[in-house]
Amino acid sequence: MVEPRMKTASEVFECTESLTPMRKVFEGTFIVAGGYTREDGNKAVAEGRTDLVAYGRLFLANPDLPRRFQLDAPLNKYDRTSFYTSSDSVVGYTDYPFLETEP
Repeated sequence: MVEPRMKTASEVFECTESLTPMRKVFEGTFIVAGGYTREDGNKAVAEGRTDLVAYGRLFLANPDLPRRFQLDAPLNKYDRTSFYTSSDSVVGYTDYPFLETEP
């Protein structure tokens, strides 16, 4: 389920609509999306509003997103212009750097 939480590509707002009624009647694994940050996602799970949170844009720019979330490490900024089309097939999906840390 996608919550209408984004005004623009970088501006998140608190929506007055809630997925809570759907969450209450849906019996499967409930997944939400909609511009969540690490903190927003953790809060949504902790409050029981969802089982899982999808991170589309953040995952594109951070191929190691779970590790970055675990370490509370800085995130790469994504480039929306490279999401779907590019004259360079490497730019966008495969050129974002991984976090350099000791194992």
